[in-house]
Amino acid sequence: MSETLTRGVRIIVRPRYVPEQSDPAAGQYLFAYHITIRNEGEDTVQLLSRHWVITNGEGRIEEVRGPGVVGYQPVLKPGEEFQYTSACPLDTPVGTMHGEFQMILPATGEGFDARINPFRLAVPGILN
Repeated sequence: MSETLTRGVRIIVRPRYVPEQSDPAAGQYLFAYHITIRNEGEDTVQLLSRHWVITNGEGRIEEVRGPGVVGYQPVLKPGEEFQYTSACPLDTPVGTMHGEFQMILPATGEGFDARINPFRLAVPGILN
C-alpha cells in the first residue's frame, strides 16, 4: 500500500496480484491497483494527466504518461473523492510503481503534481 498527501490531495494505492490473468511459466504477471484520490484541501482540484514510473524486478524502467485516468479527468470539490482500478503487466514476479498526477486549481489555473509514493508489486510469498 502507498499513501501520499500533496497540497490537500491524498492518494491511496492498494495493489494486488491477479493470478487468474497471469502466466508465470511464460513470465507474465498481472497486478491490479485500486486508487483513491481524496480532496482534503480547501480548493477544488482537477486531475489532468498521469505519469507512472514502473520498474520490474531486473531494474528495467518503463514510463507511462497520458491524459486523465481510466478515461476521466475528475474534478474534486473539497471533501470529494474519486476511485478507480487499473492494472500493470510485468515480466517479473516483483516490481514497483510510483509517479504523480498533474492537478490544476480551476479557480486560478495554478498547477501542481500530486505525488504517488512507491508501492510494491509482488506475487504473494515471493518475498520474505
